[in-house]
Amino acid sequence: MTTHPTVAERFFFDTNGYLVLEDFLPADRTAALYGAVERVIARREAPGFAREHEPAFADRLDVPNKRVMHLLAEDSLFLEMLDYSPMLDYVHGLFNEMPHLHSTDAFYEVERGDYHGRGWHIDGIQDGFRNLKPHIPFLQFKVGYYLSDMSEPDQGNLTLVPGSHKSYLDPDAENLKNPELFPGALQVCGGPGTAVLFHNAMWHTPGPFTRAGGKRVMLYYGYEHPWMLACAEQWRYNRDFLQSLNENQRRFFHGFVFDPPEYRWG
Repeated sequence: MTTHPTVAERFFFDTNGYLVLEDFLPADRTAALYGAVERVIARREAPGFAREHEPAFADRLDVPNKRVMHLLAEDSLFLEMLDYSPMLDYVHGLFNEMPHLHSTDAFYEVERGDYHGRGWHIDGIQDGFRNLKPHIPFLQFKVGYYLSDMSEPDQGNLTLVPGSHKSYLDPDAENLKNPELFPGALQVCGGPGTAVLFHNAMWHTPGPFTRAGGKRVMLYYGYEHPWMLACAEQWRYNRDFLQSLNENQRRFFHGFVFDPPEYRWG
């Protein structure tokens, strides 16, 4: 038996669609992950960098505010976080006992006003699983780690509408275009090492980036149910990397990505 998620945490997550865990990562791990994000950006910006497989979603490297995708093979620290035990307590307790990898990505943003996200959206293929309405089910569990100090708002903080995962209706179209936060929207603030968990049907966006000296360095992991395959990341890693995974890590992947394939369900 684990102590987390507590009954109070379960209730808050079910009711609001998100959960904030302050000081979740130790300071040394947070700093190490920050450095790993900087290294992967430098590597992918270097002349001659080429992928063996194109990513499911392209990196964004040609602007000051950067985003990099498919991180597990880049640094052992990223792979360690896939099955980081303290977080798996929450993944198992709030989502699924046999989670699979959905996606990994990181943001490194320092420029006010520069492009830094998709705008208001919900997660999921086929326009956020909207064909499954009226209530979009809990299909993906998103985990975000703040690696920079985001204890103050207006530096691209994750911004969401609590409880919106239960809504029958989309927000007003004019509100979604409003550069100011519309009523009910909440900027999630937290220091380095804060973890943020949320439901795929939660309406969210990077918040406004107007703070002088602001910085948003954030690492995301997405998990999905073992009977799903809603992102191409799983089969975009090369054979050597996949074969190097230990038994626990392999369980986050479908058996057909391995050579020889592994028969299993979940």
